[in-house]
Amino acid sequence: MILYPTDTVWGLGCDAMNEAAVEKIFTIKQRPKEKSMIVLLAEARDIIQHIAAPHPDIIAIIENFDRPTTVIYENALGFSPNVVNKDGSLAIRVTTDPFCKALIKRFRKPIISTSANISAQPTPRIFKEIDTAIISNVDYVVNYRQDDDTIHTPSRLVRIQDDGEMQVLRG
Repeated sequence: MILYPTDTVWGLGCDAMNEAAVEKIFTIKQRPKEKSMIVLLAEARDIIQHIAAPHPDIIAIIENFDRPTTVIYENALGFSPNVVNKDGSLAIRVTTDPFCKALIKRFRKPIISTSANISAQPTPRIFKEIDTAIISNVDYVVNYRQDDDTIHTPSRLVRIQDDGEMQVLRG
């Protein structure tokens, strides 16, 4: 499990296909198992491999987002059971951040992206806001952007309706 900067906030990440690794994140965050986590992908076309029957225009829709946006999809494929919500849905964000893209491409698998905080505590927007309990329990802390004080906001959360309209769940 890694602690790394994302295109939004500092996050905890691991192989989204590895149930034990995902379980470790739930434990470190003290997060209820009912609260699913976001998965990061490097490219919009990767959605096709991981979601059964996405909206026909999903790639164009994603490529036209003007800010970090997490989309909730139905019918996730191949992910660890503890990543997928009980209703079969999964939240995925295609990152535009060069570091995150490179990380995912080198790993060759989708990765978990959940805020690097104890559940119900404030989300760390910059490295120095991360609780030492989180830092001491990860396998690797990425050195990149630890001194960066730029504040980014969490991603917008949406569902894409059958007609292509976006339902914004978190703005």
